[in-house]
Amino acid sequence: MTTIDYSVWDHIEVSDDEDDTHPNIDTPSLFRWRHQARVERMESFQKKGEELEKNLSESRRKLAEVQRKVQELAGASTEESRQELDKAQAQERQLRREERSWEKKMDEYRREEKKQPWNVDTLSKDGFSKSVVNVKPEVKVDTEEEKELKHKTFVEKYEKQIKHFGMLRRWDDSQKYLSDYPHLVCEETANYLVIMCIDLEVEEKHALMEQVAHQTIVMQFILELAKSLKVDPRGCFRQFFTKIKMADQQYQDAFNDELESFKERVRGRAKIRIEKAMKEYEEEEKQKRLGPGGLDPVEVYDSLPLEMQKCFDEKDIQMLQDAISKMDPTEAKYHMKRCIDSGLWVPNSQTDEEVEKEEEPQYEELKTDTGNTEAK
Repeated sequence: MTTIDYSVWDHIEVSDDEDDTHPNIDTPSLFRWRHQARVERMESFQKKGEELEKNLSESRRKLAEVQRKVQELAGASTEESRQELDKAQAQERQLRREERSWEKKMDEYRREEKKQPWNVDTLSKDGFSKSVVNVKPEVKVDTEEEKELKHKTFVEKYEKQIKHFGMLRRWDDSQKYLSDYPHLVCEETANYLVIMCIDLEVEEKHALMEQVAHQTIVMQFILELAKSLKVDPRGCFRQFFTKIKMADQQYQDAFNDELESFKERVRGRAKIRIEKAMKEYEEEEKQKRLGPGGLDPVEVYDSLPLEMQKCFDEKDIQMLQDAISKMDPTEAKYHMKRCIDSGLWVPNSQTDEEVEKEEEPQYEELKTDTGNTEAK
């Protein structure tokens, strides 16, 4: 049979059940004074713990900054850089000692906290302040048209604020800005920042793209944190900044990896967009160039024999006629028709007649010694 240990109840401090008081002392007043003193002690103890936690976090943050500086200066080659490295390493050792000191104080506080006696205030806390009916809400899935309209409306209203957030650099500035404009913590902001990054990369503003990319990943990490906690993103963005500023190496590495990966995807999308735009531009230019017969003069020129290309380069009609006269009549007629259909050659009455004469086979009579004639 399991025995229940009731010894924990020996450390309950409840002043309101004391019967032995002096007859000349107002018992209810005494109980109120004792209760007030206990509450003040509890608040003071709790405030002490919060202060220790804050100092420990600040110490770790400073240590992480110095450690990054040491890594940057690790390959120092100049005398000045080596001096800075020595100074940074000394500062790192000092901050490590401070961190251990705060951790020791924090451990002592937790041990002292466990020894604190229970009382009416710690035993009588409300579990719930309201009744909640556990009904699964109906999840409405927006259609693509509704999503597009929602995004367009949001951007039209808050585009200036989104762009301002995209240009911020420091963690504290970003957190304060989102505190002032919590409506920006949403999918629409993240989507707009992604498009903004691609636009900047297409415009070859690479440094600015990388800055906005950083803020894009900040927003995406906040949204992912909200999904994991199953809360509204506007209610948990401060947790993200607290976590990232505490310099948790694993979390920081995950953030940096995702940032680099995102920038590579942006460059790839920008490249595809540029190639598509170039193809569309070339197609438009080709359509403008098309001759009366629907052929592209550039393509026709490239398909001509070198002798004919040289004639068009020199703009020499006589040279063209000579070149045609040396070609097979069928081939000559084929090339000249393509030149006309592409607009590369614009026939006129005189040139037309000359070209036609050159295209048709020529016959002449050659007299022989016997006086007979022969067609060639």
